[in-house]
Amino acid sequence: MPQDVWIGKIFLKDEGGYEIILRALEHYVRRLKSIDRSPELRSTPMFVQIVQQEAAKTCPRVEQLMEKIKNALQNPQLLDRIQEDIPLIEKALECYMSDIQKHQNNTDEFYANVLSGNKFALIDLQNISTALEKLKQFC
Repeated sequence: MPQDVWIGKIFLKDEGGYEIILRALEHYVRRLKSIDRSPELRSTPMFVQIVQQEAAKTCPRVEQLMEKIKNALQNPQLLDRIQEDIPLIEKALECYMSDIQKHQNNTDEFYANVLSGNKFALIDLQNISTALEKLKQFC
């Protein structure tokens, strides 16, 4: 029985999806590194250390994935290896989208700080749903 072919790699390479995905992953790393200042954790200080430990485990995986994507752009034969990282990419895209929306709603200064220097955030917000959809396409 033939396996499904991941066509999300077409979005990633040929349609420029790598740009929004790399920005989302970069944002995710910044978010994880500043998780101790997150407004969501202010009311639950006893969980901060646990969440920080998990964030510390996740950051290297995200950074490795960013390198994997950059290498796959140079060598398209490596694109299929990114398929195993779809759940991590989805988390990064969803975090990025959520933080942009919270920043727009002026929820907390934290979101402005974590998004600072990102001139693409508002443009990316319009494209994250498409990225999430196309990333999961198989045939």
